[in-house]
Amino acid sequence: MSRQTVLSSLVTLWLAVPALAMFLAATPARAQIGSGDYMFLMGSGFLCDSGDSSACPAVVKSEQGDSYEFSGAGTLSARGKSVTATGTFAHKSPSGMVLDTGVWTASELVSFDSYGIAPSALMRGGRTFGPSPVGPGRLRMLSGSMPAGGLAVFRIRLLPMWGVSRTATLQINCALGKVPDERQTEGIRLAFEGGGVAFDEEVSGRTLFVLTRQRASPAAKAPAPKGESNPPLTNVQR
Repeated sequence: MSRQTVLSSLVTLWLAVPALAMFLAATPARAQIGSGDYMFLMGSGFLCDSGDSSACPAVVKSEQGDSYEFSGAGTLSARGKSVTATGTFAHKSPSGMVLDTGVWTASELVSFDSYGIAPSALMRGGRTFGPSPVGPGRLRMLSGSMPAGGLAVFRIRLLPMWGVSRTATLQINCALGKVPDERQTEGIRLAFEGGGVAFDEEVSGRTLFVLTRQRASPAAKAPAPKGESNPPLTNVQR
């Protein structure tokens, strides 16, 4: 790997990691908006704590053999058809040489198809994905939230360390819940706008959607009856 590639990768991490940390820390607060909202992880967060090296990052490959590696997190609203997400990416040659690296952001939710909740997903490989501190590579699970499966399609912008930015469609599939037969493979797919090489072979990587439930607002307290300012005089007072 060239010195330029190493330097660019380090700069990317220096820029992206603090941004992701702040994003993850702020996500629980934003996720309280409504019961139709989801948080999601893609090759990041506590998904990387399973001890499975193939969990992070999420990798997709083209027919030519080059690949893209993605990590990231965000929130989406299925009813509002909106998304806020960010992460890092790396483009590699068939031999594993880094061709490009940078940051990606999601600008539009094209579609989201939910497969339903999957409570058993909290336990995988004998490991419980419970509450964990917010910080690099971690995300706090909200009280009352539930893991879920689904297929999300985002329009994203890739901001490389060198070269021009590109717009693409990113597909994230989490095979939990009632998964259709044709969507049993968990992972990601990538297609650049304007045509070109399609990255449609899911190689590895864990993904997860978390359905958040709106916290019930505290019931308004009935005002205490006000005492009369000039109560009538009693016989004793007279």
